[in-house]
Amino acid sequence: MVTTTGVTALVTGANRGIGRAIAETLLARGARKVYATARRPETLTDLAADPRVVPLRLDLVDGGDIAAAAATAGDVTLLVNNGGSLEFADLLSGDLSAIRSDLDTNYFGTLAVTRAFVPVLRRNGGGAIVNLLSLVALGAVRGMGGYSVSKAAAASMTQAIRAQVSELGISVHGVFPGAVDTDMIRAFDMPKTGPQEVAGAILDGVEAGDEDIFPDAMSRAGRQTWRADPKALERQMASI
Repeated sequence: MVTTTGVTALVTGANRGIGRAIAETLLARGARKVYATARRPETLTDLAADPRVVPLRLDLVDGGDIAAAAATAGDVTLLVNNGGSLEFADLLSGDLSAIRSDLDTNYFGTLAVTRAFVPVLRRNGGGAIVNLLSLVALGAVRGMGGYSVSKAAAASMTQAIRAQVSELGISVHGVFPGAVDTDMIRAFDMPKTGPQEVAGAILDGVEAGDEDIFPDAMSRAGRQTWRADPKALERQMASI
């Protein structure tokens, strides 16, 4: 199991939302170094005021960026795949390019970063991979069908990668948050959990060795529904 004290981590999408909160929480818990990535590194300036933070440019759909990040961050033992895309596209009438964008970022991008960093973690004696998924991976929301599909694909990928690296000293954690108060869903009028609370719960789960992490009240309620009756969660999420 990975402890956050003294860890060297890389967090994708660290400029805002859950990614920013995870980076800040890692620092507060005594991380040795945090590679904070974003498509626009200038958005990381205030976070990089901490000397333990190394800002990096990383676009999840840019193979050159990913290779450069893996070459630079060769001491990482905790990879947090937080960066993502949310296009509000339903599957029957939504723009196919928007649906592809979510898949390219949330599935293929997360996979590409993971493929680049597994050798890094292995060379460093093991570590942990944290994939930010979503409760919509377990029950799709109609108005964001493309996003739901991309997170479901990433959840399946998380399981497959976990099986492949289980003997390498690398743990793989899937995180299934519900509604979190970030820019992505600010327009939704519903109860939301603050990103700092979610970040703390995620890191607590990693330290506890939890493979599946439900870091907020909505996601924990959703997990209970899903375990008791998956079709009930499907209907509940479809009604949003």
